[in-house]
Amino acid sequence: MEELCGLGAAASLRGEAEEPKQGSVLFLGGNEVKSSAVVKYSSAPPQAAFARLQEKTDLKLPPANWLRESAKLGPAGTTILGNNKKSKPFSSFGMAYDFIDSVGNDVDVVSDSENIKKLLKIPYSKSHVSMAVHRIGRTLLLDELDIQELFMRSSQTGDWTWLKEFYQRLIDQKWQRKKKSKEHWYQKAILSKFLYYSINGDGAAQPVPSTSKQHQEGPVSGESDEAGRASWPAPFEMPSSLSEDPGASNQGLKNDFVRNILWTFEDIHMLVGSNMPIFGGGRYPAVSLRLRDNNKPINVLTGIDYWLDNLICNVPELVMCFHVNGIVQKYEMIKTEDIPNLENSNFSTKVIKDIAQNILSFLKSNCTKEGHTYWLFKASGSDIVKLYDLTTLCEETEDKYQNPFTMPVAILLYKVACNMMLKKNQNKKHYGTIRTLLLNCLKLLDNGRHPQIIASANYMLSELFQLDEPKKEDSTDFPINGNSDESYSEEEEEMPDSDENGSYSNSSDPPDDNKAVAIIKSVGELSVPEKYKSVHRIRPSCAFPVCHGTEERCRLVLNYVLEGLKSVDSSVKKEGDLPAADPSTPIPLKYEDESTSGGPECLEKQMALFLDKMGSFQKGKHSSQSGMVPGSWQYKMKLQLILKSSKAYYVLSDAAMILQKYGRALRYIKLALQCHDTYCCLCASMLPEVLVFLCQCLTLCGDIQLMLAQNANNRAAYLEEYNYQTKEDQEILHSLHRESRCQVFAWATDLSTDLECQLSVSCKCYEAAYEILLFSNLKNQNPEQHIQVLKRMGNIRNEIGVFYMNQAAAVQTERVGNKNVSTTEQQLWKKSFSCFEEGIQNFESIDDATNAALLLCNTGRLMRICAQAHCATEGDFKREFSPEEALYYNKAIDYYLKALRSLGKRDVHPAVWDSVNWELSTTYFTMATLQQDYAPLSRKAQEQIEKEVSEAMMKSLKYCDVDTVSARQPLCQYRAATIHHRLASMYHSCLRNQVGDEHLRKQHRVLADLHYSKAVRLFQLLKDAPCEFLRVQLERVAFAEFQMASQNSSAGKLKTLFGALDIMAKTKSAFQLIRKELVAESEQISKDKSSAENMSPNDSSAGLNKEEVLKLLSIFESRMSFLLLQSIKLLTSTKKKIGGINEEEAVLKTNKQVYSLLLRATANKSMALLERTEVILNLLEQLAQNAEAGNGGIQ
Repeated sequence: MEELCGLGAAASLRGEAEEPKQGSVLFLGGNEVKSSAVVKYSSAPPQAAFARLQEKTDLKLPPANWLRESAKLGPAGTTILGNNKKSKPFSSFGMAYDFIDSVGNDVDVVSDSENIKKLLKIPYSKSHVSMAVHRIGRTLLLDELDIQELFMRSSQTGDWTWLKEFYQRLIDQKWQRKKKSKEHWYQKAILSKFLYYSINGDGAAQPVPSTSKQHQEGPVSGESDEAGRASWPAPFEMPSSLSEDPGASNQGLKNDFVRNILWTFEDIHMLVGSNMPIFGGGRYPAVSLRLRDNNKPINVLTGIDYWLDNLICNVPELVMCFHVNGIVQKYEMIKTEDIPNLENSNFSTKVIKDIAQNILSFLKSNCTKEGHTYWLFKASGSDIVKLYDLTTLCEETEDKYQNPFTMPVAILLYKVACNMMLKKNQNKKHYGTIRTLLLNCLKLLDNGRHPQIIASANYMLSELFQLDEPKKEDSTDFPINGNSDESYSEEEEEMPDSDENGSYSNSSDPPDDNKAVAIIKSVGELSVPEKYKSVHRIRPSCAFPVCHGTEERCRLVLNYVLEGLKSVDSSVKKEGDLPAADPSTPIPLKYEDESTSGGPECLEKQMALFLDKMGSFQKGKHSSQSGMVPGSWQYKMKLQLILKSSKAYYVLSDAAMILQKYGRALRYIKLALQCHDTYCCLCASMLPEVLVFLCQCLTLCGDIQLMLAQNANNRAAYLEEYNYQTKEDQEILHSLHRESRCQVFAWATDLSTDLECQLSVSCKCYEAAYEILLFSNLKNQNPEQHIQVLKRMGNIRNEIGVFYMNQAAAVQTERVGNKNVSTTEQQLWKKSFSCFEEGIQNFESIDDATNAALLLCNTGRLMRICAQAHCATEGDFKREFSPEEALYYNKAIDYYLKALRSLGKRDVHPAVWDSVNWELSTTYFTMATLQQDYAPLSRKAQEQIEKEVSEAMMKSLKYCDVDTVSARQPLCQYRAATIHHRLASMYHSCLRNQVGDEHLRKQHRVLADLHYSKAVRLFQLLKDAPCEFLRVQLERVAFAEFQMASQNSSAGKLKTLFGALDIMAKTKSAFQLIRKELVAESEQISKDKSSAENMSPNDSSAGLNKEEVLKLLSIFESRMSFLLLQSIKLLTSTKKKIGGINEEEAVLKTNKQVYSLLLRATANKSMALLERTEVILNLLEQLAQNAEAGNGGIQ
């Protein structure tokens, strides 16, 4: 179970460990007391067998080896023989520093074994008790507070006068130094000589000259007296030695015990220091030696002393040497478990256990404030034990450093926090404890004296807040309450306990007790089992603070960083320093107007300078304006603090970005980059993770500048956010300006009002980030970052390309009367094309097919804009489709096809795939339409043009998806219907103008009929294109009339006529749609008659083009009138020739009736559009009823 000290380096300095010793469970007097001891560390030499002295040996004569070092004693010298049993006032701190892992967590008490024994003997002893108690986490540190030594020192130096006055006023008014008796020194001397004889080897006394008799008293008394007095350190006045070496040995903080033992007594875990000599040679591996006067029986106090010493050191046997007046009489062996049953020394081990538990509970319940020095005091002969808070009493004086415990406590709090922070996989549930330790440490320190610890503690506090966590509510990260013991509060107010514990009520006590924190009214209470329960009336202030958002968390971090920076700056010699800034005067944040901006060209220079500076880090050009020495603690700490503040500002910027507060986001990223600039100025070599973080900052800055460009309408609000500054930010900036001008990233963080400049800055930020990844070879180690930067570069180049493309389109729109393309337009095309090309390369380099396809699509759109720019103005009647237009449209088609190849198949990204298909279909359709409407007859033959138009239209149809259900489906159907209509019209036109080649005519007739029928079918599917549907049907009627003109037989003509009338009858659905629109419009007009002025003049045309409807209606009436007249003539002549047929007579009768009604309707010029529509619908209804009859009669 024995093991070396947890602090390996410290352990190796202090000698070898003892032989392993097993923990033991002892059964004493029928009452079981569990006790186990593990020697954590020992500097004692291997155990030598004790030398049994011959009877009649005179212990008054000193042995020859007395007070000399020997090989058997080892380096520990006289200490191992216990010559000086006085406990040093800071002994527990020395142990705590060496076993920092145990402090605050696993161990309940750290103390010298003498102090533990003194506490456990309180109910049996009349002697006084005076101890200092400190709390670190759940651990109590106990040290002897020797009032006599203290007040002797006070008389000489003036220290501790406040405590001396308090003691004399309230406790012992006639205090005076008590001198030790001659008997005391005599007993110490013969014990010392006895132990030296026991290691002598030959067992014989070796007398020395008689002149040396003075040694019997002189050296011993002098040595003991001085040892106790010299151990008190002076109050801490020299900050330099403290800050550099907090555990300096000259401060009395060494762990100079021979053994450090982890002793578990029942459920109490104690780290104990012991100097008890242990020998071999008995029936067991280890024994302890004791010297007793045969004339004096062993009393209870001595028995408890021996028993506890053996338990603590795990020694199973006691060897007792009896003497009379210094002459050895006999030896006696006693087992440790038999000690409580010795004659005249009977005591209950169960009671000792209860005393231990009660005292620990009493102290834990009342010593609640970390960093405070408590004083446990029992006056000699008194039954009352009192606990005072010396820190509170000391605060009434001028200087808290009048308390010598202040610094050791502060440093221990700091060390425990450091140790907890450094543990790997530190559980976040301890963060609350670490924070409390550090805050209490800072309360005890003075900035002028201890800047290094203050700066370091503030940095650690800032490190507790994880800035790089995913964004989520922090309440889930940390427990709101700590664990029982760890949840003590440094601001706790004591509340009177219930009477059963009887420790807090002071109603019956003397008036001086109001200064005591707590009182044990009678030492007898300590023997009552569980009289004092460990009551923790504690608020969960040790819990980690719940931050209700990212901003609050970052602000806490920046607050600690600022305190750390102040501490560092105050400790740096101010030689030729900057003049002190007035914190109330804001440091101006540069605001750039487009009038003063140098534009993209100026940006290029700034970028080049920045990248040159980044490269110079490899050569080690760096300096601090404030004169900090590289490698000093100030230098290292400031670097860490600056980097932390940079990260905090980055997180704040990111959070503001998510909230769309882009002005605030830019301000924070500016501060983050200014911190980074200072870091760069100080740092000799950039760590890869710091460079990666710089890339993240520049990337975020690029994002913010892009969002500012896209939200230009809120510029005033963003400017206000950007210029706002907190006092904290100003003070951090002031600290940064001590080291650097913070202007390296000014080009990236200025708020411009020019859109082009903002887009350029955004692009440059991404380029800078990419360059850093490239030249520092971080690309492969950070593939995700590399991909993100390239993706953003591709995106911003697309944005800039679209910006220039839109500008070119705007210039083109404004161009009036000038047929030639301007140089400005051409320049804008080149810029736009260049951006798209670079963006495509970025996306292709990371295999981002979707975005590459979108940029190819935009390049296609740019080509179409170029094509539109080359078309002649509308006033030119000789307008023809030019070769330049054809060239650019074909280039556009190439880019769209490349986009489709990049995607590969629709499954990759259906929306983008459909979009590219639509754009490609549109390009083919536009090109075909222009060729058809502005045929280049001066360059090409009609047949060639018709062939090209037909091919382009068919390709447009190929990429026009009419079947897939989507938001674009109606558009696709309309496009397809229009294509079929145009093709049908073209073939119809060819048929009219063509002479000869009957085979070709027949082919054109079939194609015209096919495309007309397809156009009709598609227009019928659409519910918002009645005019287009009507126009196609009228063209089909005209096509039928054209065919009829070439027919000779009456039957053939009649068949064609009835076919044409059937087409007319099928237009009923179109007229119904027109009527529906007209009725809705008239209802709206009547509803708004009272407020006619509110109606927009365009409201009616939004749904229906009345002019178009009137035009088509007139043609329809005219063609219907013509067809009916022709049918009446043909039917009449047929009837005369071959006699009447019943069906034909009925058709003739209906046709005449319809014709008559139609003539009357057309004659009435005052009839409204709605009425005319109603008449047509009525006539079509009648025709439709007889259509079947007519078809049946003509065979």
